[in-house]
Amino acid sequence: MNLPIRYARSGELFIAYTSEGTGPPNLVVTPGDFFHLEIAREWPPLARFMDRLASFSRLIVLDRRGTGLSDGMASATTLDDAMDDIRAVMDDVGIEEAVLMGATEGGPTCILFAATFPQRVSALVLFGTFPRRLQATDYPAGYPREQHEWILRVFEERWGRNPVGVKTTVPSRADDPAFQSWAARLQRYSTSPGSAIAWYRLSGEIDVRSVLPTIRVPTLVIHRTEDMIVPVGHGRYLASQIPAAKYVEQPGGEHFWFEGDSETILAEIAEFITGVRPTPVSDRVLLTVLFTDIVDSTRRAAEVGDRRWRDLLEQHNRVVRAALERFRGQEVDKTGDGFLAVFDGPARAIRCALAVQTAVHDLGVEVRIGVHTGECEVIRESVAGMAVHIGARVSALAGPAEVLVSSTVKDLVVGSGFVFKDRGKHQLKGVPGEWQVFAVIEEHRT
Repeated sequence: MNLPIRYARSGELFIAYTSEGTGPPNLVVTPGDFFHLEIAREWPPLARFMDRLASFSRLIVLDRRGTGLSDGMASATTLDDAMDDIRAVMDDVGIEEAVLMGATEGGPTCILFAATFPQRVSALVLFGTFPRRLQATDYPAGYPREQHEWILRVFEERWGRNPVGVKTTVPSRADDPAFQSWAARLQRYSTSPGSAIAWYRLSGEIDVRSVLPTIRVPTLVIHRTEDMIVPVGHGRYLASQIPAAKYVEQPGGEHFWFEGDSETILAEIAEFITGVRPTPVSDRVLLTVLFTDIVDSTRRAAEVGDRRWRDLLEQHNRVVRAALERFRGQEVDKTGDGFLAVFDGPARAIRCALAVQTAVHDLGVEVRIGVHTGECEVIRESVAGMAVHIGARVSALAGPAEVLVSSTVKDLVVGSGFVFKDRGKHQLKGVPGEWQVFAVIEEHRT
């Protein structure tokens, strides 16, 4: 679910931002690279990371001018303008002081702001960023100018079609089609190719090295050792030049803070700005998943006609949701003609499945249902993990008007009065090993 978008007036421009959680501390995040406040949260790891930040702070995240939902930038945009945007957002929220967190291109702006307005900055967090992007005779950590120009040409040729730089930015996601699809969409929505090129050109001219020794606010510098987008030499230089900076170097090559070992990154940030290192929060819980699917829906729709089929679907949806409410199930997803729901107990899931079968039979509709219990990853209002895949595969094996359960479910409901019939062992696509499934015949109540 997207957060409300707010706008702060910065000169002639409007800067988009979101605010969640409660403070103090107040944490203002200036994302690196290119961002879009709504599209960004469609990627579950990023949404989880933001939720965790908001659990120990009032989290304010902005779209930099020229990106996302903020107004476009003028050709003469400077770091002073970018600082004005942060100040405008803080004023609009009504906070005098905040922790600033900057990543990649957002880092230099936060560095300059902390040096210029120390009275408004309680602490500074820098992740995977730099004081200067390009190499110099006295700064070997930067990119050669030839590499910088090559990247600009890549932006021009590939922006938003194939996600630019996935193999180097997030190596672990290089072969993940879901990530690539989201990343390409984020690029398209974050800004146009021309604006991306303008921002990147500007980043090549930035050099805030001279102000680093003047920073007097507590500073945390975090960098990953194998980062190929912003090599680790940048982080080491920042930590050596900012007085009393705390430096944390983490293994890995994931440039994004929300990928890789994000829990350690979160723990470091939380401890630095609150003084307390949080206990890792598990987002994996034992749940029973239930999948339903209408049998031969395409054929039935052709038989009864579109209008009658829409009426049947509405009736079907009502009776399924009524059964979910009765047996304390939670609807997770509604795709086409089926439901995905979760339960905190397998017996309730089976009883719900049997109730659904009875109710839809009276409508002249047949559904197949699969039930499995396992550890699920809870992602905001959704669930994921191997248990969900197994539940879907068990459902696909079910025949018309049949409720199939995994052996795990059968073992967990011993003594509940259910009668099962063995449907044999099966290879489930994408799931290792063989899985024995059982059909629910009936329930004996004592």
